[in-house]
Amino acid sequence: MRPAYRPAGLTAAQQYYVLRTSNRFGGSGRLSRGSLTWLYSARPSPIGRLYEMELKYRQGERPQVIARAPDLVALAGGKDLPHVYEQQPPRLCLFLPWTGEWAPQRTLVETMLPWSILWLYYFEVWLRSCEWMVGGMHPQASPASTAKRETFSR
Repeated sequence: MRPAYRPAGLTAAQQYYVLRTSNRFGGSGRLSRGSLTWLYSARPSPIGRLYEMELKYRQGERPQVIARAPDLVALAGGKDLPHVYEQQPPRLCLFLPWTGEWAPQRTLVETMLPWSILWLYYFEVWLRSCEWMVGGMHPQASPASTAKRETFSR
């Protein structure tokens, strides 16, 4: 039996091209060997704050979105942020890695950028309600970096 065809993922250069040419979110970035960094501003609602965001992508790895400014922990009054892999700088939890929600065949423009803006919207709701209004699984808080250990709890 022949294995199922699995299309190769988009390269960092292809992702970068899409970000530069068809990105309704704006921003700018840089491309280097097999990786890219994209900086963009995001306002989750007409009355929401303006956030400075950073998207990092290396071929063969999962993309990462980091909230650079304003300081989300300071906005939260020092409380631990929900739905992040790391508190400082906040690396947002935007999808469940094992579910196929994101795959290297999908563009960052159609996934990471809008998902990060939606995350910011729910973050602003959380600031007022103290309740994370979205389902999903949340990474467990840990004083050590969770970049290598991503554990989840319900």
